[in-house]
Amino acid sequence: MTAETARPKECGVPDSPKPKRGSKKAEQRAESMEQILDAAEDLFSKHGLYGVTLKDVAKRVGVHHTLLNYYFEDKKKLFDAVFARRAVVTAERRMTAMDEYDAATKGKPTVEGALHAFLDTDLDLYIQGGDSWKNYGALGAQVANTPEWGAELMDSHFDPVVLRLIEILKKALPNAAPEDIFWGYHFVTGALMVTLARTGRIDKLSGGVCKSEDFPAVKARMARFMAAGFLTICGPQAHSSAH
Repeated sequence: MTAETARPKECGVPDSPKPKRGSKKAEQRAESMEQILDAAEDLFSKHGLYGVTLKDVAKRVGVHHTLLNYYFEDKKKLFDAVFARRAVVTAERRMTAMDEYDAATKGKPTVEGALHAFLDTDLDLYIQGGDSWKNYGALGAQVANTPEWGAELMDSHFDPVVLRLIEILKKALPNAAPEDIFWGYHFVTGALMVTLARTGRIDKLSGGVCKSEDFPAVKARMARFMAAGFLTICGPQAHSSAH
């Protein structure tokens, strides 16, 4: 199942020869907001919440910092807006992919199929979406690994998506213990976050054979690899060898 690159909707040209003044102002405000969010996303993805100031973002955009204060109460509000902008896109696309997969399998999903629906749709955004989506992926990895405030952001945006995956996995593994399925998801999301962080570590370890930027290579392997793990820990002999 392949996701298409998220693109802003194109609006038709109005019939009237001159746009309304209010509409023009709204367009300018929306354009300014996108520039601010893009600049902040790039900076936050590289330096984190605490390594960036509103003045840094304003300088990158080329505006006075008071404009950012007008739009955002503080830096955390800006960060939350940056995170939410793409979170809603990936959450909706993954939810749709899983719903479609669940319906197509008529109540008999497989573990690998469920993971493809959950992972591939998201990975396609990073493959096709350019640097902006890769920056967002790195930002998401930071958020997921910051328990003080990141957990709340992840909960608010992604809990329904994760619980939908768990629901399908329970259908695929009807005899599995719930804790094994949740641990399996925990391992999946850990691997995904390390991948999205693009630390370059695998590049060095592999001598360049593998590259952090190679999301197509990840997509070709991750769901299959993780499915084998689920089947191992959820199988009938899963805990017989535990010491």
